[in-house]
Amino acid sequence: MTKPIAAINDFVVKFANVNGSGSASANGLFAKSILRMGVPVGARNIFPSNIQGLPTWYEVRVSEAGWLGRRGGVDLIVAMNPQTWDADVKSIEPGGYLLYDSSKPLPAAKFRDDITIIGAPLTELIAAEFANPRERQLFKNICYVGVLAQLLGIEGEVVRQLLTEEFKGKDKLIAPNFKAFELGRAYAEKSIEPIGLALKRADKVGDRIFVEGNDAAALGAVYGGASFCAWYPITPSTSLAEAFEKHCKALRTDADGKRRFAIVQAEDEIASIGMVLGAGWAGARSFTCTSGPGISLMNEFVGFSYYAEIPGVIFDVQRGGPSTGMPTRTQQSDLLLAAYASHGDTKHPMLFPANPTEAFEFGALSFDLADRFQTTIFVMLDLDIGMQEWLTEPFKWDAARPLDRGKVVTAEMLDAGFPFGRYRDVDGDAVPYRTYPGTHPTKGSYFTRGSSHDKDARYSERGEDYTEGMERLLRKWQTMKAYVPAPVRKNAKKRTPDAVIYFGSTDPAMEEALCALEAKGVHLDALRIRAFPFQDEVFEFIREHEQVFVVEQNRDAQLKALLVNEGGVHPARLVSVLHYDGTPITARFIIKAISERLDAGHAAAVPEKAQ
Repeated sequence: MTKPIAAINDFVVKFANVNGSGSASANGLFAKSILRMGVPVGARNIFPSNIQGLPTWYEVRVSEAGWLGRRGGVDLIVAMNPQTWDADVKSIEPGGYLLYDSSKPLPAAKFRDDITIIGAPLTELIAAEFANPRERQLFKNICYVGVLAQLLGIEGEVVRQLLTEEFKGKDKLIAPNFKAFELGRAYAEKSIEPIGLALKRADKVGDRIFVEGNDAAALGAVYGGASFCAWYPITPSTSLAEAFEKHCKALRTDADGKRRFAIVQAEDEIASIGMVLGAGWAGARSFTCTSGPGISLMNEFVGFSYYAEIPGVIFDVQRGGPSTGMPTRTQQSDLLLAAYASHGDTKHPMLFPANPTEAFEFGALSFDLADRFQTTIFVMLDLDIGMQEWLTEPFKWDAARPLDRGKVVTAEMLDAGFPFGRYRDVDGDAVPYRTYPGTHPTKGSYFTRGSSHDKDARYSERGEDYTEGMERLLRKWQTMKAYVPAPVRKNAKKRTPDAVIYFGSTDPAMEEALCALEAKGVHLDALRIRAFPFQDEVFEFIREHEQVFVVEQNRDAQLKALLVNEGGVHPARLVSVLHYDGTPITARFIIKAISERLDAGHAAAVPEKAQ
């Protein structure tokens, strides 16, 4: 007989619901209640790309140790969707627990012998107290939170506080919600035996906040000086534009109600990026937010930004592709699309935040970079960061920090005889000066050309003019390396032949995997890349090791391809660890993939020619 799982503050609970059933708020209440007890959680909503009817899951990893990535496996599942019952029951770890609505009996074949079955007549409990059909559906979700609270040890007062905060201004909803909660809790207290999973109050959350990455990035845009957003709705980026509007209403509205921002929902993605670049040309800090299909449509305008040298920011909240792909699933699959967007020879900077705190910081930084280098900056989020709430460090901002507007020629400079030429390399860093439209009535007119031009923005098809301009753009690319976020090196205790490179939302799972591998005697130096162009430090790191695992969430090893292409790295030095099923990567997946390769002898020396 399988022994039931026993754990305190270290387990995974998964909710299996039907989309549109009102379960999201109840499941979020469960996660936040645990946070209020001082125990860290990693919560992820896995939802379909329709409004109602399809399966949806919400996974809560409870980890007093602080691991925030998906662990893999489920210790307790709340099975509320008959459509996915078999798969949900199958996903439970041996010795785990199944909580279900036992109002209607199910045949024994629907269960497993190696798990603990917990039945609670949720429908009956709620039907006896509430008459409205919609209320019955909603409160049934709160009822199972009450059952879980009793079984796991969630404090009732914590739940009461959260419900009071959630329904502030709607006081009449507080009492029935808490009544539904108490129905489940009282039933479990009276009729369900204790289980092996338990919560105990801790002090491991500290001052960290629980926030979505899209919300954080939008706030970063406000602090970074953005005043214009043009966007077209697309999952999973829509909430970023909505959050920007929310924050602007709070922070960019004068006392008399006058708004100091503009937001336009364009007719499509092409129009939105055109508006962004028009605003950037006029001197406003502007951005759009989109996902892979939107980037595909924006390609020609992005190339225009690169060659005409106009600032703009694109927040790319990546999802599964190609084509329409999986709109509500996560991937890191737009790297090559964004890096070389448009036809011809182009290179575009990309920033890779790993959590909402960096989404805020990089969101603000992107506008400084766009202005300084007069180009489009991509902030590469993904659905896992963008649309999930993460426990993350509080945002910090230096109120004295000035906006870096880059090289802007003023009327006073022109009157003093500044030799303005729109595309001239005056300072030797390949970054030209620009003016804002209307800077001076007679001097320094603002010329911009997306067609071939010379140093002074005059139309030219002379080969030497084109070559000179393209080579300067390449030198400007080299200058950028000193300004984009540097990579973060971890685990560098000693020189070993093997190492790992990763980026973005892979970070929490990778942190846990590194710790677990170390406990097994496998040491890996680690480097988290935070930006493209890659600094020289990245390639020095690769040269220090015989073999470097590159962990990324796409099929075609796009980060590896960029490393090979940009640094001349021999492909034999880089071993891909690829995860692309649409769910966030787990520590278990990383550990298994790397261990198997090492055990199979893939850690042998690289051939001599692999320089």
